[in-house]
Amino acid sequence: MTEQGFVPAPDGTRLAFARTAGRAPCVVFLGGFRSDMQGTKATFLEAWCRARGQAFLRFDYAGHGASGGRFEEGTIGRWAGDAITVIDATTAGPLVLVGSSMGGWIMLEVLAARPHRIAALVGIAAAPDFTEDLIWQPWGEEKQQRLLRDGVVIEPSAYDPAGYPITRALIEDGRTRLRLRGMIPFASPVRLLHGMQDAEVPWRTSLRLADALAAADVRLLLVKDGDHRLSREADLALLAGTLDPLLGEDAGESLAE
Repeated sequence: MTEQGFVPAPDGTRLAFARTAGRAPCVVFLGGFRSDMQGTKATFLEAWCRARGQAFLRFDYAGHGASGGRFEEGTIGRWAGDAITVIDATTAGPLVLVGSSMGGWIMLEVLAARPHRIAALVGIAAAPDFTEDLIWQPWGEEKQQRLLRDGVVIEPSAYDPAGYPITRALIEDGRTRLRLRGMIPFASPVRLLHGMQDAEVPWRTSLRLADALAAADVRLLLVKDGDHRLSREADLALLAGTLDPLLGEDAGESLAE
């Protein structure tokens, strides 16, 4: 059974979610920058979890998909707060976080806030620290100064002809949440999937993340012909095969219907 609805954020913004009841741990999909919970990986995982009787949660950050709010007002901190709000309101017990692109950074923020609940992490082209390493630093002084002056710069995107608005708040908030500059305390399994043809997030970002994690059971799986999205049929099969042993057959008590 899948429940769909809205959870109010602390400021009243309506956050859309879809939760499938099943046994623990609950698999939580954390989407990417300007993506939504109707994407290929989110809906694939929902169907896969339902078939195996696993609890599953997908949702939209503020300014994304069916949730309220304006995208331009979002930051890593805001969207991480949205994730924690929805998770706290709709789940109980252990969690396996699956973070795609920006969602790979959000999962580290959720881990920091709710460490006792996280049973495993799975990154898909995980992009922690992307605002600093993949936007601000490569821009150069002219574009950096334009952002500081105007507060927003429209960055070209292969996924949206209108481009993506990059705000000063996004950059400055991200700078306070950088995770690859030190050790990330976590002792449970971590699996990182990354396409070597990823034009948005270099696969070496996942290598840096693997190195930063304190966990011993960290595995990085590189897909030589894989792109950023990793949403082909073979990529989805790899994702399912990666998740399956992390969940087990009797992973915990069933969550309430």
